[in-house]
Amino acid sequence: MPTATFESRIPVPPAELFAWHARTGAFERLSPPWQQIAIDHPAPVEEGTRVHLRLKKGPLWLKWTAEHRDVEPGRRFTDVQTSGPFSRWVHRHEFEPHASGGSTLRDRIEYRLPGGLLGRMVAGSSVANDLEATFCYRHATTARDLARHQRFRVRPRQRIAITGASGLVGTGLRAFLTTGGHRVVSLRRGRRSAPGESVDSVHWTTEAGILEPQSVEPFDAVVHLAGESIASGRWTAARKSRIRDSRVNGTRNLVHSLAELPRPPKTLICASAIGFYGSRGDRILEETAAAGDGFLAETCREWEAASLEAESLGVRVVRLRFGIILTPSGGALAKMLPPFRLGLGGVLGSGRQHMSWISIDDAVGAIHEAVLDETLTGAVNAVAPQPVTNREFTQALGKALRRPTGFPVPAPAARLAFGEMADEMLLSSTRVVPSRLLDTGFAFHDPDLDAALARLLGKARMT
Repeated sequence: MPTATFESRIPVPPAELFAWHARTGAFERLSPPWQQIAIDHPAPVEEGTRVHLRLKKGPLWLKWTAEHRDVEPGRRFTDVQTSGPFSRWVHRHEFEPHASGGSTLRDRIEYRLPGGLLGRMVAGSSVANDLEATFCYRHATTARDLARHQRFRVRPRQRIAITGASGLVGTGLRAFLTTGGHRVVSLRRGRRSAPGESVDSVHWTTEAGILEPQSVEPFDAVVHLAGESIASGRWTAARKSRIRDSRVNGTRNLVHSLAELPRPPKTLICASAIGFYGSRGDRILEETAAAGDGFLAETCREWEAASLEAESLGVRVVRLRFGIILTPSGGALAKMLPPFRLGLGGVLGSGRQHMSWISIDDAVGAIHEAVLDETLTGAVNAVAPQPVTNREFTQALGKALRRPTGFPVPAPAARLAFGEMADEMLLSSTRVVPSRLLDTGFAFHDPDLDAALARLLGKARMT
């Protein structure tokens, strides 16, 4: 029977490492972004409880149920497949004290493929490679997330409300915060509760802000991520109006409703974007740079101004200006992957325009930093410290996928396909650096584009 063992040293005691794995959100944090996994029924790590999930392979969704067994709090637990794609699957999670401090995290997997010898011949090597990529990702994520939580270990846990909690960034943020012991409340759009909806949700609308604010239990912080997608279609006049209104009016009405809460939050983190700076060529842009020109710059300027109204309530406001957030789960990278995997990728326009990017995990980490570091206020650039040109990005993605990148998209073709959005998003040059984050001592886990793409796309391996 094939077996696989993966081991890492984690600088926290075994009890804390076990507790992290046992918290809500841990499975989501450990699910690689290049895989499609849906958790139908999560379960606490207790003897006999079962987790039901679905894993997508090609066009098919495979159902998988695992039961927690041999649970020894603070030391170990085992997941045993009771139904699923393998003939046998036993996954032992072990957390042992390390001689020089901290813990040894060890994952031992025993598995048997269906189909006997034929199954091993057809899929054995592929499964072994998938396991190594998956557990390389899982161990790195465990160490990184615990390091971020350790940075603020003396701070009390908080009750944090999130708008856009089901979006690309919100999903990862919600899972990350819960594994750190924080209580997360989703601010859900709409006026009615869905059957079986979690009590940790509050309703709001962009037109009215938080509904029935007087009945809402106070928040320590609000993270505002909601807004109409900027890149999901051509910018017609109606679409631009929806983009602006969802951000400017939505933020303003949210802030106004905070004043009606029994106790306003201490902190408001409002997502913004580096579109604030407009297209600025080769100029290096810190947070002190003035706003640029164009629809995105104007929208970001008004969006941020709406968030600043919360300062009159005594709320600390942080405006996080995000660059291109990289994850194969969605957003810009997910849209690039199909043509690049076919060998049809290429530079956009001249390829000399600067792209300021950030990995999804560093984006989540930046929000966490802004919530808990009370010295941060005002504008903060949420970008990796090494911006690249479009040509450099194209070459890095082709290298990660081992595909040629010889199909450029000339600027006129981009304008024909995307209209105004091409000039403001695809062909614009915005060379942004994260000066404020670096000044706080924030640790970027993905500062290098090549290494970030390798990790996000499952190309990294255990060392």
